[in-house]
Amino acid sequence: MTFRTWPRSGIWACTVSALAFAGASGMAGASGATPAKVSGSTALALAAVIAPLSPTLSGSEKKAMAMLFAASSDIPYKKPIVVTADRIVCRTGNVDITVRSCEITIGKKTKTVNGSTANEIFATEALAGIPPDGAAGSNFESLTQLSCTIDPNAIRRKDGSGADCTFQPGN
Repeated sequence: MTFRTWPRSGIWACTVSALAFAGASGMAGASGATPAKVSGSTALALAAVIAPLSPTLSGSEKKAMAMLFAASSDIPYKKPIVVTADRIVCRTGNVDITVRSCEITIGKKTKTVNGSTANEIFATEALAGIPPDGAAGSNFESLTQLSCTIDPNAIRRKDGSGADCTFQPGN
């Protein structure tokens, strides 16, 4: 069978499935002792959705992250930005479908977000390969030890570099 005989939607579904499998299989060993790693656009997205919630980032670092995530690589901020979180636990409901919440712990501070912000974090964790875990009426995604380094100078080169994250899935 050739690709020409498949309907376009079939090719797209197979491509998406193959990419999802490749991403999931690449993360399979990540739940062990070694941290998982993501880079490029996925790392930038993961850092960018956590940055506004971080009590450790300065206002200028948060603004730089927002500008980078909004497709503006020409920003005045020059130094690398390190976005960290000790623990992120997100929950969506599959019975009460209105439930969307994430609890983000950075240092001794824990912040809970709901609604679209939680949905954005949940979706970005999935993009980064965090496997969901189900419980009665809920889906959970969690990670620990998030550390993302965002280098605006490297991102300016537009060569795919400048964003790297490590984390421990689960817990």
